[in-house]
Amino acid sequence: MTEPVGLRERKKWRTRKALIETAYRLFEQQGYDRTTTAEIAAAAEVSTATFFNHFATKEDLLLTEDGEHILRAGLDVVAAREPGETAAGLLRRAMHRMLAEAGTGIRDPAAEPERIRLDLITSVPSLRATMLQRAFDAQQRLSAALCHSCDGELDEIDAAAIVGAVTGAVFAAGQTAVREGLPLDDAMRRAIDLATA
Repeated sequence: MTEPVGLRERKKWRTRKALIETAYRLFEQQGYDRTTTAEIAAAAEVSTATFFNHFATKEDLLLTEDGEHILRAGLDVVAAREPGETAAGLLRRAMHRMLAEAGTGIRDPAAEPERIRLDLITSVPSLRATMLQRAFDAQQRLSAALCHSCDGELDEIDAAAIVGAVTGAVFAAGQTAVREGLPLDDAMRRAIDLATA
């Protein structure tokens, strides 16, 4: 969620960012289920209508569309495979690009809000279910792109296995880092490198 250029867009972006950060803080203090959209709006000093102009549901605060932007960065890398690049090397580069893209916005793995977000989406059953579905969709898109870029070298099973191994490693390392209070971004980088070595 990089800050946009135009004045109107910047104001919208700041309101959206304030709502997300306020919600994360309240979710951590009160719990996800006990926090209402009205409380989030009031704490962010906006109306409930303004909240709903930015987010259709409370769940949308945690599962923002930023994931699509981050995935697109990785898909662009995969589509622009360098000559002689291995499938593992290409996927490593794509995953690092996605991590770098996440670092430019609200989903920055080095920032506290992302630690809170990951803790919530792995502990609240309804969020976990939605997150897993989105993760599976992203894996399918990434593995299809990898298979296409490595045509003749990988089939659909190989591509799915490689992508699943890397994304699974990143997810497991991220969960461990959150649980142990370790730097999330470092854990994710290490997982990418280990899984693509």
